[in-house]
Amino acid sequence: MELRRGEILALLGENGSGKTTLMNMLSGIYYPDSGAIYAEGKEVVIRSPKDAFDLGIGMIHQHFKLVDVLTAAENIILGLKGSTFINRKKLANEIRDISEKYGFSLDPYKKIYDMSVSEKQKVEIVKVLYRGADVLILDEPTAVLTPQESDVLFDMLRKMKEDNKAIIIITHKLNEVLALSDRVCILRKGELVGEVETKDATITSLTEGMVGRAVNLEIQREPGNFGEERLDISGLTCLNDDGLFSLNNINFGLRSGEILGIAGIAGSGQKELCEAIAGLYPIQSGSILFKNNNETSELSGLSPIEIARKGVHLAFVPEDRLGMGLVAGLDMVDNMMLKSYHDDKGFLVDRKKPKEAAEKLIKTLEIVTPGVSTPVRRLSGGNVQKVLLGREIESAPSVLVVAYPVRGLDINSSYTIYNLLNEQRKSGVAILFIGEDLDVLLELCDRIMVLCGGQLSGMVDATTATKEELGLMMTQIANDK
Repeated sequence: MELRRGEILALLGENGSGKTTLMNMLSGIYYPDSGAIYAEGKEVVIRSPKDAFDLGIGMIHQHFKLVDVLTAAENIILGLKGSTFINRKKLANEIRDISEKYGFSLDPYKKIYDMSVSEKQKVEIVKVLYRGADVLILDEPTAVLTPQESDVLFDMLRKMKEDNKAIIIITHKLNEVLALSDRVCILRKGELVGEVETKDATITSLTEGMVGRAVNLEIQREPGNFGEERLDISGLTCLNDDGLFSLNNINFGLRSGEILGIAGIAGSGQKELCEAIAGLYPIQSGSILFKNNNETSELSGLSPIEIARKGVHLAFVPEDRLGMGLVAGLDMVDNMMLKSYHDDKGFLVDRKKPKEAAEKLIKTLEIVTPGVSTPVRRLSGGNVQKVLLGREIESAPSVLVVAYPVRGLDINSSYTIYNLLNEQRKSGVAILFIGEDLDVLLELCDRIMVLCGGQLSGMVDATTATKEELGLMMTQIANDK
């Protein structure tokens, strides 16, 4: 594969195809077993991120590598050689010069913990530019950005391209690939299987190149056949560790056979909302009522086990896959058992049914794994997500709460998940879907609720709302309009 100066190259591939592995070798995190890397026509050896920086290669990871309690300027120079004392004024001017050159603003003195996601991303970009990077690698750069923030990022990247920088983006959003890149390289099962000029590509052709066959890229949303109200959330208020509101007076209902989407900038209260419903986050005030056949159960203040003992079949796919959803050191069978071992009577547990369920999921969701006995930590991020979502759906829930279920999944796997959710919807499951792709939210959901700063900014009909309308609601409370 070649990368040229003054171009934006998109790297595509299914989960586990080797995209991040390849980029980690270029940025010095992994060391190749064989083969060669050439920079400016000369063979080079990259054993560490420092070697990569010396060659002008910088990587902006999907999960930012910043120290929250430091300022932007302090993060940017962290780890660089220098004198005992820092000329902060000179440093701030250098950071402002870089920012202005590429058409954005950045406050050098602002603490990271006070920044929005897009501001943190700008710090990461300036950090690699400050170190003299001519090659920028961005891993899922728009995963947690609003449409407006994505447009700002694209303008920045285009200006860097005009400045003769070479840019690689790893993304699963094919519309962004077509809008931004000059060339596309496609990986499949660790091999480069295609290279195409973007002007000659379509979403269909790129998808077929990634998967190796034709894929139906339509989300089949049928007219809503809603049943009774399953959840009634009233006055839900939660506090964070600092005693500030993470959720403030949230009110909404969720009906059987409905997909209710939750949109919002990262950190707007989505995590706290779904964890509060699942019994994992303390509630300051308000109620969470579960309704079924004229019976009502109050769930606020209950633990997940207590919720289950009330006969409430609630499934939860958390944002943190391995930290909260699965145990990394266990295999698929044992992770399946985490949901069901309470049901076994006596001293022994039944491994036969969980094993059959795991094997079924491998076929249904096309999970790439050596077998059901492989620890899930050895699977790619996308395949870990499939294991987690498949386990929760296998439990036959009446309420399904999913937080970013397709984050990090390739387009084929994503549509498999969308179809699974639609099947659950048809069977009468009430689904709360927290997503970051506004196009998908508009296509998949029946209604969309927008959170901003822990408050309800608005509720819209997904069949009539626009992406621009949602983007504006994500940045301001309805009362401020």
